[in-house]
Amino acid sequence: MLKIGDKVQDFKLFDYSGNIHTLSEYLGKKIVIYFYPKDNTPGCTRQACDFRDNFHEIKRLNVVLFGISADGAKSHERFSNKFNLPFTLLSDEDNKVATYFGAYGDKKVFGKKTVGIIRSTYIIDEKGIIEQIWHPANASKNVLEVVNYLNK
Repeated sequence: MLKIGDKVQDFKLFDYSGNIHTLSEYLGKKIVIYFYPKDNTPGCTRQACDFRDNFHEIKRLNVVLFGISADGAKSHERFSNKFNLPFTLLSDEDNKVATYFGAYGDKKVFGKKTVGIIRSTYIIDEKGIIEQIWHPANASKNVLEVVNYLNK
């Protein structure tokens, strides 16, 4: 699991339009990456819509925002369009990036043990160093925590 102060290795993921996004192309800007379990589920929808509703503040601060899940391109496209999400969703269908960050593994869902994406948010600084982590993140509170942190 990555920790605050770790340099993040470059990665490559696709958005729903088939565009490739790499961490290295965004160096020089602060980046928020949030991993979420599944499109169109209650907690994930709430978190995405909270990011949408606060996106003006994130954009004002010149911060790049990505949501990452194991869902495929079509699912991301429907989810993004349904809720008018103004930021990019990336597909990590083999969970390699989530695993690298420590956002994939054992977790409890409604008291039942399972394996999957652990809702987690990472702030990466302009040089590619992890600056802040919420692991696990709370779907209801995380966006406010992120915005407050970015405004410090």
